[in-house]
Amino acid sequence: MNTTEQILSAKLDQLLAVLERMAPPTPKPLQAESADTFVWDPSRLELSPVHKVNRIDLGLIHGVDHVRDQLVDNTERFARGLPANNVLLWGARGMGKSSLVKAAQSSVNKTTAKPLKLVEIHREDIDSLPALMNLIKDSDYRFILFCDDLSFDHDDTSYKSLKAALEGGVEGRPENVIFYATSNRRHLMPRDMIDNERSSAINPSEATEEKVSLSDRFGLWLGFHKCNQSDYLAMVDGYAAHYGFNYPIEKLHAEALEWSTTRGNRSGRVAWQYVQDLAGRLGISLKA
Repeated sequence: MNTTEQILSAKLDQLLAVLERMAPPTPKPLQAESADTFVWDPSRLELSPVHKVNRIDLGLIHGVDHVRDQLVDNTERFARGLPANNVLLWGARGMGKSSLVKAAQSSVNKTTAKPLKLVEIHREDIDSLPALMNLIKDSDYRFILFCDDLSFDHDDTSYKSLKAALEGGVEGRPENVIFYATSNRRHLMPRDMIDNERSSAINPSEATEEKVSLSDRFGLWLGFHKCNQSDYLAMVDGYAAHYGFNYPIEKLHAEALEWSTTRGNRSGRVAWQYVQDLAGRLGISLKA
């Protein structure tokens, strides 16, 4: 081989290497039986199993009894192959929205022959939803696709991908897939974004219809509101009983209320943070 041929061969090898890097990844075979919880990895088109899930027991979630029962009922019906709705859990921060989703899946799986699979998809990966659903649609398992803290900002058009994936595509949502999302916003859009379009439009109702219609794709809306003092203390009491704290109830409540006052908020998250602090002072492990 002469010098010219060697140069051309080297250039060709470089070109082939670049093309291989540019080519989309080949989806790996789905191994849904490897775990009950996964994280979607769009860069490799695969589900990464999570063998130790950060979750709490359903019985430790207090102050949201009505929405808890609604979510569990919807999840049970989905697990049994009955009609069920996509769910949007919206409202006050720290009230256990994401914890409830994970706890509901775990609770339902204790009574079902074939476990539900929970797949977390990150907000920035919403555009890859069609690829994810294509990967799991032919599986014998049923999947809850879960996006935590879902919302869309100004000039963000990825919500259109979510709308199509939920209901609007030609194929529609696969029968073995349901979508759960949590958000601080009921309509998933900034309020000023909706108000600005309404005020500047010739037809205000039509101007905002496309953006607020995303939340309409969720058949079940579950609202989470700030808890009152009694609900907050019930959360603290539930944790204390579960972990076997031997601590005077009057002192427990006084410290818990002081803890919430210094943070300017009462919520499940604040209750859990106080319990972690107390457990550390008492030398008690909170490991499951």
